[in-house]
Amino acid sequence: MVTIKKIIITICQIYILWFISFDIYAQSSQTTGILGGDDRFKGRVNTITTAVPFLMIAPDSRGGGIGDAGVATTPDINSIHWNPAKYSFIKKEVGFAISFTPWLRKLVNDIYLGQVVAYKKFKNQQVVSGSLAYFSLGDITFTDINGEEIRHFNPNEFAIDIGYTRLLSKKLSGSVALKYIYSNLTGGIDVLGTSSHPGNSVAGDVSFYYQENVEIAKRNSLVACGLNISNIGTKISYTENQDKDFIPINLKIGGALTMDIDDYNVFMITSDLNKLLVPTMPEYYNEGDTTADGYVVLSGDRIVRYGMDPDVSVGAGMVQSFYDAPGVEMDANNPDDRSIFREEIREINYSIGMEYWYAKQFSIRGGYFYEHATKGNRKYFTVGLGLRLNVFGLDFAYLIPTQQRHPLENTLRFTLIFNFEGLRKEQETPE
Repeated sequence: MVTIKKIIITICQIYILWFISFDIYAQSSQTTGILGGDDRFKGRVNTITTAVPFLMIAPDSRGGGIGDAGVATTPDINSIHWNPAKYSFIKKEVGFAISFTPWLRKLVNDIYLGQVVAYKKFKNQQVVSGSLAYFSLGDITFTDINGEEIRHFNPNEFAIDIGYTRLLSKKLSGSVALKYIYSNLTGGIDVLGTSSHPGNSVAGDVSFYYQENVEIAKRNSLVACGLNISNIGTKISYTENQDKDFIPINLKIGGALTMDIDDYNVFMITSDLNKLLVPTMPEYYNEGDTTADGYVVLSGDRIVRYGMDPDVSVGAGMVQSFYDAPGVEMDANNPDDRSIFREEIREINYSIGMEYWYAKQFSIRGGYFYEHATKGNRKYFTVGLGLRLNVFGLDFAYLIPTQQRHPLENTLRFTLIFNFEGLRKEQETPE
C-alpha cells in the first residue's frame, strides 16, 4: 500500500536537491540552533518552501546569463517571465522564442524546463503576450510499503501565461497577466483509500516599468527601473483532505543602466531584489514545553512559540510575509532575544548582472545570484553569450556554483529567438 508520505517524500527529494542546497554552515545549524563564527551565518535554517517552485526558475538564457536578473533590463522577447510591462518599449512588432534548460544534470539526465514565448504589438502602445512553461521531473518508480513496484510515472508541471501590456505615459508602462498552473506529481495514485489528484491554481501578475533617456559622460544612456509582483494566486492541494500550500508569490524590484559607449558598443549593468510574499515557517513549542499562559504542550499540538501562524489566506500571507519571521537568535543563552528584522532581510535574494553588445549582433554576459545560508544558500555565478542575425537569434547561459559538487553544476540554458520581421524583409528583398 502506498502512503501519501512516501509519495510526497519521493517528489520533494527532487526539489530539495536544488531548492534547499545547504553548505556546511547551514548543516551545522540544524543541530546547534546557532551558527558560530561570522555573524552573517547566525541563526537556524528556515528556508521558505512553496508548491510549484519551478515558477521561480529563470527559463531563458539572457536572464540566466546575468545572474537571474531581468525586471529592469532592456525589453526582449522573454520579458513575460521577468516583467511583462517591458513589452511596451520593445521595438519589434512580433516575436517568438523557445528556451530549454536541462535541470540538475549533475545528478540526473531526465529533468528539464522548457518554455515557449510569443508576443504581438498593436498600435505601438498595447502588447499581448503569452507563454507556456513545462517542467518535467523525470521518471519515478512508485512502490508500496513492502517495496513492491506499483508503476512508473513522469511527474510534470506546466504554467500557461497570457499578458496584456499598455503604455501609461511616454516613460511608464504597466501590465497584468493571468496564468493557469497545473502540477501532476502522483498520477492519481490512491493514498489510504483517498484518491490523489493533480494540483491546480489560477494566478496573476502585476508589473510596472519606467525608463528615461539621459546623458552620462556625454554618452546616450537609458536608466530604467521595474517592479513585478508575480504568481498572486490560489493555494494548491494534491488530495481532498490535505492542507493546501502556497504557490511562490514573489516581489521583484530592480534597476538598470544601459550606456552607448559608441556607435557599435553598448554596455548594461542591472540588479534585482527578490522576496517571496508567503508566510515564513514559525517555531513551534515542543511536546512537554510550557507556554507563557501555563499550558503544557501535548503530543500533536502545534502552538506557535516564535513567529506567526502560516495557515492564513493568500492576502493575509502576502501582508504578514514582511514581519512574520520567528527571528534570528541574538544570544544562544537567551532564545527570547531575537531580531525579526534580520531574518526578514535574509529572505531577500539579490542578483547583479552585466551585458555587453557589439554592433547589436554579439553579446557577452555575466552575473551573480545570492541567497542567505539560512534561507536556501543558493550562490552562483553565471556567464552567457548572445548572437543576433537577420532571421533568428541564439542565447546561451552557464551556471557556476560557488561550491564544488553542487547539484546545480553544469546547468546550461539555451534560447532560440525567431525574428519574423527579419524574415519578411529577406523575402521582400529582390534577388
